[in-house]
Amino acid sequence: MEHEYIVEINEDNFDSCVLQEEKLVLLDFWAPWCGPCRMVSPQLDAVAEDLGGELVVGKVNVDEQTELASRFGVMSIPMLVLMKDGRIVDTIIGAASRQEIMTVVKSGKEAIEAFDALESKRQESDKGREPVKESDA
Repeated sequence: MEHEYIVEINEDNFDSCVLQEEKLVLLDFWAPWCGPCRMVSPQLDAVAEDLGGELVVGKVNVDEQTELASRFGVMSIPMLVLMKDGRIVDTIIGAASRQEIMTVVKSGKEAIEAFDALESKRQESDKGREPVKESDA
């Protein structure tokens, strides 16, 4: 891998590199024989370089990591899955340009920030309230 923000993902490092990662993770489900996958690869390199501190690109070879591919329901490659805190934020199926990938990552990041802000407000407003008892609900 050329960039420090691009990692090869497998069953052994999935939890630590994806589920426990604090940054956004963009999983690239690919295979060496896939022409469109080879077209997307330099686009991902560029995105990783542009967003290095904000994003980790995880490369998942579907031929070698069949369990991960199955877990994500990969039916067609390339397939890009944007994740944060173990949750899927967005998905791109098929070859995508650098601009398309950047748009998905930026809109995903904005959606996560909006959700986090709402969640923070909800938690703040819940402070001091007594919990609802099952018999009251």
